Amino acid sequence: MLTIGDFSRLSRVTPRMLRHYDMLGLLRPQAVGENGYRYYLQEQLSELAKIQWLKGYGFSLGEIGPLLAMDDSRLLPHLRQRRQGIEAELKEKRAALLRIEADLLRMEGKKIMDKAYHVILLEDPEQKVFSIRRTIGVEQYHAFFEELFREAAARGLTQAGPIQMLYHDEEFNHERSDVEAQMVVAQEGPDVRVRPACLCAAVQHRGPYENLHLAYEALCAWLGEHSEYRMCGPAMDRYFGDPDNTPPEQLETGVLFPVEKAAAEGTAE
Repeated sequence: MLTIGDFSRLSRVTPRMLRHYDMLGLLRPQAVGENGYRYYLQEQLSELAKIQWLKGYGFSLGEIGPLLAMDDSRLLPHLRQRRQGIEAELKEKRAALLRIEADLLRMEGKKIMDKAYHVILLEDPEQKVFSIRRTIGVEQYHAFFEELFREAAARGLTQAGPIQMLYHDEEFNHERSDVEAQMVVAQEGPDVRVRPACLCAAVQHRGPYENLHLAYEALCAWLGEHSEYRMCGPAMDRYFGDPDNTPPEQLETGVLFPVEKAAAEGTAE
């Protein structure tokens, strides 16, 4: 058998951590002498390697205990779920990195948002649209648009323009959002309505959807500098291209804020 010191030297895991694993029941020593010394079998090095392997993937020690007894077939879905979690964390970190880079450039006197996003005022024309509206989470948006296409096809409607998402909530919530998916269509119909023309502050975003917040930040900065305008309707994302067949860096999205001229002070509205 190996002393805790030998076991630590071979595994490069400190004796303190080995004692912690023992206390948690993750890796018990094979024997404990009358003097309190812990002794391990050489075969237990593979058990320790599995603990360190799972720990390296970001599983907590509390999560690792039940995973140790699983064979590969039972462990596989847990690894897939952890992979999804890491991918989500990476997206958040990439978005944070972009924000930091933009702020660094701004603080250095370089207006990155002015270069990346040119805010314009445009008269968005009247549109004939078919739409569905739900309260759903962000992760359901893709399925929501698939439902829009199915419902339009069931009514015999032909797409005649872009699809778009309107956000009706008074506050932003990732888990529950009151959203409306719209499709510009060619035909009249009982479920088709006319969306009136409106003045919009707008920008064009190029790149993955997870970076759309940068376009929103540019529009918010524009509104902050143009207090003569105020929002008068729900924000809208207008999608160009098929996300299933377009590389994320080539996706084009218009972000539009319906606006109106604010009444001058002392003027009745």
